[in-house]
Amino acid sequence: MTRFDDGMKTRRRVLGDAHVDRAEAKKTAFDEPFQTLITESAWGSVWSRDTISPRERSMLTIALLAALGNHEEVAMHIRATANTGASKDDVIEALLHVAIYAGVPRANHAIKIAKETYAEMEGQD
Repeated sequence: MTRFDDGMKTRRRVLGDAHVDRAEAKKTAFDEPFQTLITESAWGSVWSRDTISPRERSMLTIALLAALGNHEEVAMHIRATANTGASKDDVIEALLHVAIYAGVPRANHAIKIAKETYAEMEGQD
């Protein structure tokens, strides 16, 4: 199995088939090299490691994305918690760390995104 295959398997397990299928359907010749890069590196190299659990990796990812202000990716990874095992309590703990170490405004906005995303996931939109 190639790193790309490992990455696609992990990507599907974490993000879900529907998300990956939508992303693959939107892929063009222009962004195909980028899609291959993230599938091999993020999903095939980092997310496929078994050193830490998917739950822990999910918490780290959400905290880093929030700290860097990558808001669209925060929502995507909040949705992925349904597959990673990271609970709402885990997520708020990660975002409290963001508040202290990366800034209250970043954490505040990520908490708003998390609340909206959880409401959508629970059918309360």
